[in-house]
Amino acid sequence: MSGNAETVAWSSQEGAAALAAPDFAEKRRAFDGRILLGFLLPIAIALLWEAAVYFGLSQGRLIPPPSRILATLEALAKTGELWAHSWMTLWRVLTGFAIGAVAGIVLGTLSGSSRTIRQFLDPTLQALRAIPSIAWVPLFILWLGIFEASKVALIAVGVFFPVYLGIAGAILSLDRKLVEVGHVFRLSRLQLARRILLPAVLPEAVIALRSGLGLGFMFVVAAEFMGASEGLGYLLVDGQQMGKPDQIVAAIIAFALLGKIADSLLVVASMPLVRWQDTVRERL
Repeated sequence: MSGNAETVAWSSQEGAAALAAPDFAEKRRAFDGRILLGFLLPIAIALLWEAAVYFGLSQGRLIPPPSRILATLEALAKTGELWAHSWMTLWRVLTGFAIGAVAGIVLGTLSGSSRTIRQFLDPTLQALRAIPSIAWVPLFILWLGIFEASKVALIAVGVFFPVYLGIAGAILSLDRKLVEVGHVFRLSRLQLARRILLPAVLPEAVIALRSGLGLGFMFVVAAEFMGASEGLGYLLVDGQQMGKPDQIVAAIIAFALLGKIADSLLVVASMPLVRWQDTVRERL
């Protein structure tokens, strides 16, 4: 009798594994297909532009063909300049992102959780948010000097505001019924925050962090215009001053790749936190 039960259990496990394996393989193929699909548009644009220059439809002087840009990237990589400038830009962005994100999360949480703090704090921050980023440059140089501190501070300012708005908005837009459910089950404030409020806010928080990271890469360009001797922004300025459009476009492509890699890593790191979601995006 027990042997029959073990046989049935073993058969059930084998059947479940057989059903799970194709499902996993299908998801893996779909994931690989989505990655390949994302490369189609830039590759198509590059091929079309290369063909236009090759057949004489454009001189390719101001916007070089992809072959020249790739040659420039290869030359910069061989000399080590590309890696040194990319690392310096990445270090500035990550440092500024860490400072701005922490400040945005803390103040956004306080502003979203307390009406008194929001009424006291939010008007000033909204007024500061309207100041153009370039307007902070002379003030930061005066306060912090021309070196790294002023550049990191400018990036942190750029990161702070989208994170602050995203966190505060996520808390303020929470469904009141979620809080009432917590009260019904007699959860303490700490339990309510950990088991209900935090999971509900996390998806919007991830979007806010991604927006902040994207602005961090935008602000680092302005930061590296502040007398920097290293960084991808320096490559842009050097290419403009020396009349090298291929170097300018190569630096722009390096910015795009670096930003995309950083954003993808942030998304992957946040996946375990929002795995519980059952959204339309997961099914499309």
